[in-house]
Amino acid sequence: MSRKPTCPPSSALPGQIVLVLQGGGALGAYQLGVYQAMHEAGIEPDWVIGTSIGAINGAIIAGNPPPQRLDKLREFWHRMERNSFGFSTMPRAIANAITVGQGIPAFFEPNLASWWNPDARVGAEHASFYQTAPLHSTLEQLVDLDYLNGKHLRLTVGAVNARTGAMRYFDTRREPLCLEHVMASGALPPAFPAVRIDGEPYWDGGIYSNTPIEAVLDDEPRRSSVIFSVQVWNPDGSEPESVLDVLDKHKEIQYASRASNIEQQRKLHRLRHVIRELTHHLTPEQAAQPEVRELASWGCGTDMHVVSLRLPRIGNEDHTKDIDFSAAGIRARWQAGYDDAQRFIALKPWEQPIDPIEGIAIHELPEH
Repeated sequence: MSRKPTCPPSSALPGQIVLVLQGGGALGAYQLGVYQAMHEAGIEPDWVIGTSIGAINGAIIAGNPPPQRLDKLREFWHRMERNSFGFSTMPRAIANAITVGQGIPAFFEPNLASWWNPDARVGAEHASFYQTAPLHSTLEQLVDLDYLNGKHLRLTVGAVNARTGAMRYFDTRREPLCLEHVMASGALPPAFPAVRIDGEPYWDGGIYSNTPIEAVLDDEPRRSSVIFSVQVWNPDGSEPESVLDVLDKHKEIQYASRASNIEQQRKLHRLRHVIRELTHHLTPEQAAQPEVRELASWGCGTDMHVVSLRLPRIGNEDHTKDIDFSAAGIRARWQAGYDDAQRFIALKPWEQPIDPIEGIAIHELPEH
């Protein structure tokens, strides 16, 4: 499933192109499909922000030249397929059971010492049910760190300090990143161990913010942007009716984008525009006063188009869907991301005008 770019390049879009990738384990295959549709349309991101599996996909995108990105992503997800016995039609339940018991050879492996004695004082870097050394080896083969840090494309990955609970964004615009930064962003406890950076232990950023769109809206200096927000957790409004439904809904709500957070960001951005509008009503003498200039600096005139892509429910999924690394599961989510992104690209919602006071527009796909 590959085509050559057929649409105008990224420069045809109004502002920088930002790709925000949510965490969600096996659900991250949806992001592969979204990026493929963007790549084929000639829309390459200027900035990728990721958490957990989104940080891994983002590092592969940012760590390779555009012609190589899709092949490297495909290779990663091919290695993730949980298919020990060589059958492409392995039932999901069996594949998931194998994943829990054996891990995934290119991703993680059981840490048996913790299974036998979870109370053992082994330190944050070993206190987990699995170890992720295989992922480090996989990323070494798929991510070119020299290219990643060559400022061709900005990469930001989010992680939480396991000691203080503080969120931190590691950003190639401010510092060189290595594989440990990516690993830290995907270190979801208690499955995976903390990763130590600058002497501090870090866990998966999804614990704090699984869709870090605020990194764009709080950036300094802000730039007008088209933000492809790729969300793999999507509460569908249904009411849980069984314990398994409850487990599934709990995960969806826990890791989905917080509507309240997005609304708060929308209000803040509107306030920035209001401040900017007020400065237009000042006399030149008033505007020149130092204290007024300081207040006016809080204003902003950037426009933000948020293209909201959400992974739909596929088949009879349950709360284990984020460890469904079966070939069929990966293909289905990949195709869903590809189809959804193609629909959005055809609609070109970023060509719609934005209210000059609001400064932000959130675009949703219309129902089929």
